[in-house]
Amino acid sequence: MLIGLVVMNGEALLAYKTVSGTKKLKKLVHLALQFLAMLLSLIGLWTVWKFHNEREINHLYTLHSWLGLSCVIFFSLQWATGFYTFWYPGGSRSTRASLLPWHVFFGIFLYVLAITTSVTGLLEKSIFMQSAKMIGRFSTEAMFMNSLGMLLILLGALVILAVVSPGVGKIGSSE
Repeated sequence: MLIGLVVMNGEALLAYKTVSGTKKLKKLVHLALQFLAMLLSLIGLWTVWKFHNEREINHLYTLHSWLGLSCVIFFSLQWATGFYTFWYPGGSRSTRASLLPWHVFFGIFLYVLAITTSVTGLLEKSIFMQSAKMIGRFSTEAMFMNSLGMLLILLGALVILAVVSPGVGKIGSSE
C-alpha cells in the first residue's frame, strides 16, 4: 500500500510536470500510474484483511485502519470520477473545467491522507512491538521507524510543493 498510495500516487501527481510530450500522453501516464496505485492498494487491503482473518485479529479498531480504508475508498472514487470525467467518455469542456480544481484538491488531499495513514501505521506497529517487548523505546528498530516516518513526511511535502508550485519540476523549464 505504501508503494501504491505514496510512491506511485506521488509519481502520478507529478506526471503533468515531469513527463514530456502532449497533454494526452501526460494524462495517460497520470491515469495509468493512478490505476497501478489503486490496484496495489486494493491488493494490500485484501492481504491485510486475510492476515487478520487467519490470526483472528479484529478489523477496523485503530485510527490507522479507519484512515487506510477511507483512503482506499476515496482514492478509488477519485480515480473512477477522473476516468469518467477526464478520459472516457469525458465530460464536456465546461464540466471538466469546473471539476478540475476539485479533482486537483482531492488528489492532493488523498496524498496527504496516504502519508498520514502510513505514518500512523508505523506508529501503531512501533507501539505493538514495544508493548510486546519485541523492541525497546530507543532501539535501532524504533529509531528506524521514526526516521522512516519523518522521511515520508518530507517526501509528502516535497511532492506537494512540486505539484502546487508553478514551474517547479517542469522538464525543459527555464524557471
